[in-house]
Amino acid sequence: MALSQYPFKGGIPTGNTAGRPASAVVGDVYYNGQLGLLEIFDGSEFIACSAPPTPPTIATPTDASTTDAYTSTAGKLSVVFTDGAGGGLVGQRNAFTTAGGHSAFSSGTTVTIAGLTPGTSYTLYGNSANDFGTSVNTPEAVPVTPTTLPEVRTIGTASTSGTTSDVTVTWTNTNNGGKNLTSITITPFLNGTTAGTPQTAASTSSTSYAFTGLTQGSSYTFKVKATNANGTCADSTATNSVTIPTLVTVNYLVVAGGGGGGSGNEAGNSEGSGGGGAGGMRCSVTATGGGGTLESALNVGVGASVTVTVGGGGAGGANGGNPGTSGTNSVFSSITSTAGGAGGGPSSGAGTSGGCGGGGGAGGGNAQGGAGTENQGFRGGNGVSGGNSAGGGGGTGAAAVNAGNTGGDGTATSITGSSLTFGGGGGSGKYSGTTSGGSGGGGAGASSGTAGAGTANTGGGGGGNGRSSTTGGAGGSGVVILRYPSSRTITVGAGLTADVTGTDGSFSYKKFTAGTGNVSWS
Repeated sequence: MALSQYPFKGGIPTGNTAGRPASAVVGDVYYNGQLGLLEIFDGSEFIACSAPPTPPTIATPTDASTTDAYTSTAGKLSVVFTDGAGGGLVGQRNAFTTAGGHSAFSSGTTVTIAGLTPGTSYTLYGNSANDFGTSVNTPEAVPVTPTTLPEVRTIGTASTSGTTSDVTVTWTNTNNGGKNLTSITITPFLNGTTAGTPQTAASTSSTSYAFTGLTQGSSYTFKVKATNANGTCADSTATNSVTIPTLVTVNYLVVAGGGGGGSGNEAGNSEGSGGGGAGGMRCSVTATGGGGTLESALNVGVGASVTVTVGGGGAGGANGGNPGTSGTNSVFSSITSTAGGAGGGPSSGAGTSGGCGGGGGAGGGNAQGGAGTENQGFRGGNGVSGGNSAGGGGGTGAAAVNAGNTGGDGTATSITGSSLTFGGGGGSGKYSGTTSGGSGGGGAGASSGTAGAGTANTGGGGGGNGRSSTTGGAGGSGVVILRYPSSRTITVGAGLTADVTGTDGSFSYKKFTAGTGNVSWS
């Protein structure tokens, strides 16, 4: 203050606004009676020095958090103040949200409010303050939504089934940072340290991803991160460590036991019986039963035990015109072949459905042949009135003809390196003459004497018997043949009967002919 110019002896100069001294220097004080306040000269003009600031104006807030890694308090909005003309000097500028109770202040002209929720719209207002008081509030600004990077994902687990090299990784999606995600990325880490090739989830709402083609026998952890228009958040924490199983690829032939043929009836000279249906056939090498598509080989973990069961053939019908019985299923791990259906007895006995259907009997009416199982075998033939008109059993390669006598043919496969045929249907029993079983082990039908049994380890159906009071032919037992890389050694558990290991180039195979038990590879 230039006391020499405006000494206190004479008092502080006073007057109205128009009377301000024209030659004031910095620090000169003037009492503006028109405005009722003290003013001080700041070098260019007189400003109030004993009053609150006049109300400021605020610009539209801006999103100030787009470069921050997401945290629970990362949402930010910044607003620029323009001080009002007149009033006391501003010491502090204050900004507020109309909802949520958020506020911030600054001595500068830009105020940033933090702790906001990304993706939520906020309306701001403000005021200015100094030692003499606070201005009135500004009008509310245009609502603005803060955004940021996505929140770090919450990691779940990594798991493998033990029968594939696939690993499924799960996570929980959290806050997207106020903007739509553009991608979710999952990265494998070999032995928990060496990053592999990142993969992109199927959609931005995905919560799992299945990795394929990872190195067998190696351990991995996984991390997930998300990206929106603002950028990419930090990696999640790592999953548990999972070891990719070492797998043996095993091709298979699984043939179930064939059904037994029906028996004849001495008293009924016009009644023939149906042939037994062949056991169902499933194969992953060159053919499968029922005209089905080729199946896929199974992957078995080294050291893991899997079940093998060889199905037995069904019994022929007891003498006196009875139907046969169905065979039993054959199994390899998750692969089950359905037992062959039984041949029907005389007097319109229907054949039983199964892997391949049994033939219907002849007699006083039409007898339906049994149905086959899709992708395993075909239906049996229908029987009609007349001693020579029973149906043959269905085969894995063909259905039996209605009112025909011959069983349906089987299916050829070369899982051992040589072509072999399996699953022939049994021929029907006739009042007069014999019938042929289908190729692949089907038993022949008879009119007197013993009907032919299905061939062992082919799953062939048993032949039916005609007029003599004898039993029908038994179904042939099934078979399981497994083919695997010669670099692996198979271990056959108790309860199974198997032949010696054969070889076919770079593959070995094992043929199981009876029993049930576990096998494994090393």
